[in-house]
Amino acid sequence: MARFTREQLQDYYGATVPDLIGPGLRLLFVGINPGLWTAAVQTHFARPGNRFYPALLAAGIITDPVDAGAGMTEEDRTAFVARGLGITNLVPVATARADELSTDQLVEGARRLERVVGEHHPRVVAIAGVTAYRTAFGVRRAQQGRQLEPLAGAELWVVPNPSGLNAHDTVASLAAAYGAAARAAGVI
Repeated sequence: MARFTREQLQDYYGATVPDLIGPGLRLLFVGINPGLWTAAVQTHFARPGNRFYPALLAAGIITDPVDAGAGMTEEDRTAFVARGLGITNLVPVATARADELSTDQLVEGARRLERVVGEHHPRVVAIAGVTAYRTAFGVRRAQQGRQLEPLAGAELWVVPNPSGLNAHDTVASLAAAYGAAARAAGVI
């Protein structure tokens, strides 16, 4: 795994991480925004302690472990996309914490996401983080799970955020939530 000092990570404020999207997209995961570690290694959900990839593995969404803290390999990226999976963010710029984002940034992120979904046509979109979803889309009482309204023609799910800051969920509960969205997308 890569190692960075706090000072080195500060250099990644405002950096972007390209979307991981390929042909045949069935399930698009949506993070809130890249963290500094994610920006440093150019891999979504890369912060050590983030439970995204362990939950995907536990759910059977991916078949091989990913050491995201070190950065995905080209083989990892190819295998991920080949399964019909993709990743983007509501807000493309890196910060140390998602709570540094403004409401305006999240609302603009919702519009950006609609454009991405309209361009790539996934079957299912899974937004990781109910609070960010509520703010970005103006749905104050939204709950996790499948949403009633589609997003640009895709079935819309809100799933738990895999960050270690979300202490309410475990790898097992994340795997269950992500697995439900993956089954809806025909990935598993």
